[in-house]
Amino acid sequence: MCPMVPTQPDIPDSDRFTVVIVGGGAAGLTVAAQLRRKRPNLSIAVIDPATTHAYQPGWTLVGAGVMALKDTLRQEGGLIPKGVRWLRATVASFTPEENIVTLADGRRIAYRRLVVCPGLQLDWGKIEGLQDTLGRNGVCSNYSAETVEYTWACIQSLKGGTALFTQPPMPIKCAGAPQKIVYLASDHWRREGVLNRMKVDFCLAGDALFGVKYFIPSLQDAIDYYGVNLQFKHNLVAVDGPKRTATFAVTGPDGSSTTVTRTFDMLHVTPPQSAPDFVKTSPLANGGGWLDVDAATLRHARFDSVFGLGDVIGTSNAKTAAAARAQAPVVVANLLASLDGRPLDGKYDGYGACPLTVSYGRVVLAEFLYGGVPAPSFHYDQRKPSRFAWFLKTQVFPKLYWHMMLTGRDVAVPHKPVETA
Repeated sequence: MCPMVPTQPDIPDSDRFTVVIVGGGAAGLTVAAQLRRKRPNLSIAVIDPATTHAYQPGWTLVGAGVMALKDTLRQEGGLIPKGVRWLRATVASFTPEENIVTLADGRRIAYRRLVVCPGLQLDWGKIEGLQDTLGRNGVCSNYSAETVEYTWACIQSLKGGTALFTQPPMPIKCAGAPQKIVYLASDHWRREGVLNRMKVDFCLAGDALFGVKYFIPSLQDAIDYYGVNLQFKHNLVAVDGPKRTATFAVTGPDGSSTTVTRTFDMLHVTPPQSAPDFVKTSPLANGGGWLDVDAATLRHARFDSVFGLGDVIGTSNAKTAAAARAQAPVVVANLLASLDGRPLDGKYDGYGACPLTVSYGRVVLAEFLYGGVPAPSFHYDQRKPSRFAWFLKTQVFPKLYWHMMLTGRDVAVPHKPVETA
């Protein structure tokens, strides 16, 4: 744990806060809003350079022509809770021994408690040639606001040929997203009567269709229904857009690695992902570069004035908005307890959720805890594709996000694991 915090006489009072939150995404704004509601007198700052806030779970629907991109975007300034200071800046480094965050312009911000939740970064540059062709030549991605609309353009224009969809090594944000668009694209082509002219391949770096075995049979049914070819142990390493070729590193059964180059008419890319560089290189990172927090309390493993949540933390839960929603009240409760000198009673159970859109109008609603233990919210078999879950995905969850979660009025319901044996 961190030593006693020294005085910081060179930092003006205007740059000192009780709580500093690094990251103004779903996790950061939810924590800020809940803190303001529970303790209005706290001085709180949110550090984030972005001026646009995105409801990223909606981008699968944008890429499938169901939702408009503009409906997933809001001005960041309009979402900052009243009474919270927004520092529109980039973080350069952390000095947790002194309770200081240093910004890219050299400005130093002091805190009593720090919440680190900047999300993760998309490492487009790790795939050779991708940045030169992304958004044209049939190369698209739902993971970028700049290219998600191009995904729908590619799907609509394709009347036959080869469509490749990729999934990089874990962890990534919303691990189900790479396959959601496989199903929706295939369903569109089925409805258009051209699926029989398509060769659809889902190329995964891993060796399983989904990380929670309980839901795999339902997803495999969808794969088989559309005639999708699963290519396990295929990791995209290079793209040549003009030539319409994609190169994969393929791991064989004996562990040997070879490269295979495939031609395509459409390529949907899920990029490799990692913690932001300013976290990776900081004293707050674990050996893998992720924020090192206790899996239950979400307090930092070494610095007791630091908490974390969202995609950046090095815990084994799925990196989803639903996880951030469940983590936020735990961080708020434990942060306030630490300020008061009370025990940290808040416990995060690893809850995450992934609404897997297996067709237009039907969703497999996967909910689970640490260890992949299923934890359904509703009294039906959530492995079965459901119109009700589609209604939740398309109508309820966006409203819950904008009007409840980000305003701090949301109340997360405890989830009970189910017996799967």
